Amino acid sequence: MHDIKVIRDNPQTFDHALKRRGLEEEAVWLATTNSRYLAILRVLESWRHKRKIASDKIHQAMKANDTEMVTALKSEVVECKTAIAQLEIEEKEIDSELKKRLEGIPNLPLPEVPDGADEHGNVQHHIFGKKRDYAFTPKPHDDLGGALGDMDFEAAAKLSGARFVVLKRGLARLERAIGQFFLDVHTGEHGYTEVNPPLLVRDDAMFGTAQLPKFADDQFRATRTPTIEESEAVWSAMGLAQKEGRAVTGEDRRRFLDIKQSVGLWLIPTAEVPLTNLVRDSILDEKELPLRFTALTPCFRAEAGAAGRDTRGMIRQHQFSKVELVSITTPEASKDEHERMLSCAEEVLRRLGLHYRVMTLCTGDMGFASQKTYDIEVWMPGQGEGGAYREISSCSVCGDFQARRMDARYRASDGKPRFVHTLNGSGTAVGRALIAVMETYQQADGSIAVPDVLQPYMGGRKAIGREG
Repeated sequence: MHDIKVIRDNPQTFDHALKRRGLEEEAVWLATTNSRYLAILRVLESWRHKRKIASDKIHQAMKANDTEMVTALKSEVVECKTAIAQLEIEEKEIDSELKKRLEGIPNLPLPEVPDGADEHGNVQHHIFGKKRDYAFTPKPHDDLGGALGDMDFEAAAKLSGARFVVLKRGLARLERAIGQFFLDVHTGEHGYTEVNPPLLVRDDAMFGTAQLPKFADDQFRATRTPTIEESEAVWSAMGLAQKEGRAVTGEDRRRFLDIKQSVGLWLIPTAEVPLTNLVRDSILDEKELPLRFTALTPCFRAEAGAAGRDTRGMIRQHQFSKVELVSITTPEASKDEHERMLSCAEEVLRRLGLHYRVMTLCTGDMGFASQKTYDIEVWMPGQGEGGAYREISSCSVCGDFQARRMDARYRASDGKPRFVHTLNGSGTAVGRALIAVMETYQQADGSIAVPDVLQPYMGGRKAIGREG
């Protein structure tokens, strides 16, 4: 979310940044609409003030038995109420229109982010390791897993449909080992606090990290039918108030929203959502920062915008496991924290002995909430002739974009509250790490060598072959 005051004061800078993202200018419309909104508020306040003065005078006139004055003042109050009612409608309409427009505008890229329209504009930052040579033609992970009998897409399709997988025996344990290894490194060496968050979250949590409202079609929503008691409570909160001729209070609305959201929750697309929202609606002490959280969770994505892409194997699934990294910090420290987060995500891949490259995403390929993003792309030798690089982690700095949507602030040393800066990154995607390990460590007989760092998590097992 953007600060309308900053847009109003720096319209050319704002529009230039939007153009770098390939978007149309917005500053003039936003500033003009905001000016209209402020003008209506001023007029509204003057009418409210006029009504208050007239109401006060009515009491004085009644005490003085001045019926003529009372009648005139009551007429004036009616006039005020009519004007106020109309202005309040206009004020709400413009406010809603302005918020809706602001909610749909992505974050602005930092100056050092390369310009580009799509992934072809991304720039290689650095590379680790090199491609392995094989005395045989490397196979893709789904062929390897199928031959081992440990990766079953047909069984998953019977249970849930396309883009799901059932892992068994050695591969199920290997995926679990990878996730546990990632968590142990990040908590034991990198200073992240492990969190086991809810997998179902409310609308405002998804809004806070910018999955809503723009990307609702990419998410899964779990709903249920309200109970009789809940339905009656909704009526009590909203309908009964109106029936009794009283105004619906803020408490009524909160009660209504609590009930409404309890029957419709979102499955998290990433643990970034609950981890970042841990600081929503709060003012932290600057001494607490940075806060660093990590979690290993299932993640759920509808992949509505990826129809026809990566339909084979485990590359793009509706459900997958991921270790997420989230940092909450001050504006002054966020750039350094971004580099630190990238190094943490890289470290676990280095210990697995995986070859990868780091790409700085261009303006046209960054996520909606990001100011700057590094993608780590791991080499998978079984992905076509010569292999292919596949994204396994994205590390992004978001500035105060998410913090404004969540109202997440800290109290600086001068005593003034300021918005925190948020960062998130994959540390890393466990399913894709499994694929990379399988394809990188495959052997001529179709077995999978277990990397040294994972063997303690596998009970000392050094290879996964066909069992039974």
